[in-house]
Amino acid sequence: MSGDSKEITDFLIKAKRATYAGKGAETVPTRPKSHDLVYREGDFMYYDTYLGGSNFAGEEALWICGEPRWCMNYAGRVTGENFSGDFLKAALFNVPAEKPFRGPEEYSDGDYCYRCAVSGDFGWFCGSETICFKGQVIYECSFHGGIIL
Repeated sequence: MSGDSKEITDFLIKAKRATYAGKGAETVPTRPKSHDLVYREGDFMYYDTYLGGSNFAGEEALWICGEPRWCMNYAGRVTGENFSGDFLKAALFNVPAEKPFRGPEEYSDGDYCYRCAVSGDFGWFCGSETICFKGQVIYECSFHGGIIL
């Protein structure tokens, strides 16, 4: 795969922060009622597309020189009251370089707490995240993916 792993990870983090997590603008939908966000830099392109709202499913993917090289699928739902999309975006904005999939292991703000657990590495991984409000789980999401050859 062209591009070293640090270059790829750095791009992926920039892309995530410039799109959904950073409240970036959506592009023209590729499918009816899809939400699509794109970030490009040089030979790299990142695409995030999802369907739904309080129950959702989507995919993030990374291309290098027009070739797909990494992908992550995710699905989740809001399970309780007081969900805050802004809190989720703030958590996802803090994506860690050592696990550049969703958000950090833990992120809190006031009555909200985000938690993320991941097994595996950039090449092949799966994980889940939750948001609690005053100790009650109000959001859950599962994700998995890895390198595409």
